[in-house]
Amino acid sequence: MLSNMATSLILHKRITTTLAKAKALRGYVEPILTKAKSDTTHSRRIVFSYLQDKDAVTILFREIAEKIATRPGGYTRIIKMENRLGDNAEMALIELVDYNTVYGTDTAKAEKKSTRRRGGSAKAKTAAPAAKAATAEVTPADDAVVIEEPKAEATPAVEAAPVAEIKAPEAPAANEENAEKGE
Repeated sequence: MLSNMATSLILHKRITTTLAKAKALRGYVEPILTKAKSDTTHSRRIVFSYLQDKDAVTILFREIAEKIATRPGGYTRIIKMENRLGDNAEMALIELVDYNTVYGTDTAKAEKKSTRRRGGSAKAKTAAPAAKAATAEVTPADDAVVIEEPKAEATPAVEAAPVAEIKAPEAPAANEENAEKGE
């Protein structure tokens, strides 16, 4: 059973099973993944004796071994799920750590944004001229044909002016009413 579950984990990168089976599978598959780090004939034969599946061994040594090469251990993650409806068994999802995009380190670095202390409006004003300057600095080769695309104007700057004009007359109207009352 553990051999079949380990093969399924390697082929599908994650499987759903009971919590007890997931914990047993972790102890079974992690030494196999450690063996896969060194691609020798001996390690391939040892891994094949555990898995008994040529496709799983090939995927393990080609794809998975490359991703886990720098990891010192802890190749799997167990995530507890809701209990099964039929017999109320504790269910869990066991997955290979390097193949999850939600918890991976790659997405954490990509989502991290640098914050700036100064206002964002100045940022928007300087971004458009900087983009135009970047395209203007590119010099084509002597033989290259240059095709210029029509430049689109920034629509937020056009929309901002009428909004300011509407708000400006409202404020003096309120002051005129107060002046008429003698306040």
